[in-house]
Amino acid sequence: MKILNWKVAWLLCNLLSPHPGGTETLSLQQCGEQFYYPSNYTCFDGNFLCPIEDRTPTLKCGGGCYLPDRYSCQDNNLVSSPTSNGQPTTNSTTGIECNTTATRLYLSSPPYDNYFYSDCHAQSQVVVTTPLSDSNLTVIGPRVIVAWPAGNSGIVAYFAPENGINGTLGIRILNSTSGNPLEPIYQTGIGNGNATVGISAQLEFNSSVVLSVAILGSIRTIRDFTEGPSLLHPEIQNAINYSSIDSGIQISRLWLDNITTTTLSFSSSSQSIHLDNTTVKFKPGTYTFNASFNYPQLTQLSSEMVLSPESVGLIEQLPSQTTSLSFLSYTTKLTAGAWRFLTYFGRDSMMAALLLEPVLSKGKDGAMEAVLAGVLERINRTDGSVCHEETIGDYATWTNLQDNITSAAPLCDYKMIDSDYFLPVLMERYFLENGRGSQRASEFLNTVASTLPVNSNLTYKQLAQVNAEKIVNLSAPFAAQGNQTKENLMHLKDGQIVGEWRDSTYGIGGGRIPYDVNTALVPAALRSISSLSSAGILDFNPTIVDEYAQIWEDSTLQFFEILVDLSTAKSSLQKYAADSGVLGLKSQADTLDGNVTFYALALDGNDNLSQVAVMNTDDCFRHFFLNTTNQPQLTTFLNATANNIRRTFPAGLMTDVGMVVANPAYGQVPVYATNFTTSAYHGTVVWSWPLAMMARGFELQLDRCNSSTVPDFCGDSNVYSNVKMAYNTLWDSIEANSAHLSTEVWSWTYGGGKFSYIDLGALPPPPGNSPTESDIVQLWSLTFLAIIRDEKLR
Repeated sequence: MKILNWKVAWLLCNLLSPHPGGTETLSLQQCGEQFYYPSNYTCFDGNFLCPIEDRTPTLKCGGGCYLPDRYSCQDNNLVSSPTSNGQPTTNSTTGIECNTTATRLYLSSPPYDNYFYSDCHAQSQVVVTTPLSDSNLTVIGPRVIVAWPAGNSGIVAYFAPENGINGTLGIRILNSTSGNPLEPIYQTGIGNGNATVGISAQLEFNSSVVLSVAILGSIRTIRDFTEGPSLLHPEIQNAINYSSIDSGIQISRLWLDNITTTTLSFSSSSQSIHLDNTTVKFKPGTYTFNASFNYPQLTQLSSEMVLSPESVGLIEQLPSQTTSLSFLSYTTKLTAGAWRFLTYFGRDSMMAALLLEPVLSKGKDGAMEAVLAGVLERINRTDGSVCHEETIGDYATWTNLQDNITSAAPLCDYKMIDSDYFLPVLMERYFLENGRGSQRASEFLNTVASTLPVNSNLTYKQLAQVNAEKIVNLSAPFAAQGNQTKENLMHLKDGQIVGEWRDSTYGIGGGRIPYDVNTALVPAALRSISSLSSAGILDFNPTIVDEYAQIWEDSTLQFFEILVDLSTAKSSLQKYAADSGVLGLKSQADTLDGNVTFYALALDGNDNLSQVAVMNTDDCFRHFFLNTTNQPQLTTFLNATANNIRRTFPAGLMTDVGMVVANPAYGQVPVYATNFTTSAYHGTVVWSWPLAMMARGFELQLDRCNSSTVPDFCGDSNVYSNVKMAYNTLWDSIEANSAHLSTEVWSWTYGGGKFSYIDLGALPPPPGNSPTESDIVQLWSLTFLAIIRDEKLR
């Protein structure tokens, strides 16, 4: 009777007391002789309660409870080591012991130091930013980022010198007692819960420091802050908890899913850490830095698994690049880049697969099928659009809540138009042109989608058909007799200012009709749909679709062609060099020997410009994807591209640090030079993948001279020699800049008549724009694993 009265009294007391977690916590559960709220406690062994501290469940160890980021449990005793003990552990998702050696990689691109760690449990990247003596301190600030591909999750911690003098604070990671910069954190989950995984490091500050901003949860949230107008979402930031722990402090946040927790802690046995509400101060010295979370992990493809058996020799030859490729590769998808894009991007993964195809693994659980499955899973079943970027993890929950939906279900961004056209081409290359892929076609295409709930009753083949129907239907008006007009070309979607790979605000100069999509991607996709239909994979009349492709091949380039007479070209170069703001920049006008031909980035641009008259590298799409047969057009097009590659910027595209993706020098209005600059994401900067696609595209076109159907340009000695010279000029530049090829994008400074490399993120952004930095590792920038110079063409 006493027990009953005690229980009743305890129940009444708690029902009348407020509890975190809302009405859900009013459901009491029994644990032995005790009753508890699941929001406040966890029941172990049916009779032992452990509290939830700062929204983080504590774990049972013997007769006590502990937080895994502070202690670990060995033989029912608490020990203070937060890292793995080096013994084999069990993977939380596969049940396989982690006996394999961890993979580590260090990549430096000052002011950024990048550390990568992978084992069978999880994958982590840490980026430490310390301003250099010549850094622009309005752009570069001290910070530490942790990025995880699982859930596209991460942490950023911004620091400031306590003395307030910018540029005096230095941060670095020291090797641990094991001799490595990063060590793993791993703790098995409670019951069926997810394991807690992460990294531990020794972080050194050279002076007194204040933790100014911490963001925990999603890389997308971090990107909103770093690349937007310093946006902080209150519903995310207000959930961050600061608390003292033994010898340090802990910062944690329960995600909006009310399941996942991200935890960050700093501790030191010799230095005190001062916590005042949410203000954290450190003295100079070394601190243990722990970052962890408990979210379902991905299954990584090792270097041996991501490469074909014939290509595994690359692991020894190019260990940094193959390790980077592995870090971005998983059984269900390939991720785009680290740290900013460590998740699915459809265009990026398909372009990378098309360029890397000779070296990627094929078959079940191979890299090629991971790319195809990742894209097909995320098709918009209503209109066939390919998903550009997925929204997952904490950011998916936050995005759903903006629409008053309580759900952590993934979402997709379908605003791009170019992504749609890569899918049929990749399917043709794999299922029709690759023997292993041909054997897998039936089983793979009959797979039922499972990633997006809305697609869960459709097979990959059905989703591919929906995508192809969109392409064929949209291309039909232009292909109709007499309908080859600008209005019937492919336009960006209504209300969007981006739609293809140059997806920044001024990437295509405000244009509505992009060059690459219309002149290359549409006809290439139609050719592939025709071939796939002939093979019975898709259901179309292949003859009609092939006719569509021919019309798009032959009749689109003319809309984008720009011819600048010699006199106008020279005066434009002289004016551009004088007005560029680049001290001493040579106009290169004296290198011109005739009229200049190039192809507009887009049509219907800003300021009512009918063509966006910016020289560019997007010719590479047509060279890589198409074998056109309109001979006069092909000869003119190849010759123009070769001229633009050979000539030094601003007369052409070439610099000492590579081929720039945009050259506004020939535009006749100031808006071009204003929007296409050395600090603009798609300005006068160098991207790695266009170097690879252009090099491979030129090689494919030159190879046609040895085919059974020889194009006319092969017999024109001047044009052939010009194309061959441009190919070698490009490769000489690629080889001279091999140190940068794995990164996403880089820029240049100029002095003494020479262009010099600089990280894009080290430059102040164009007026009205936020800073943009480059990923140290980018999926489509690893394509030189497969693209190599043809020595016969030297």
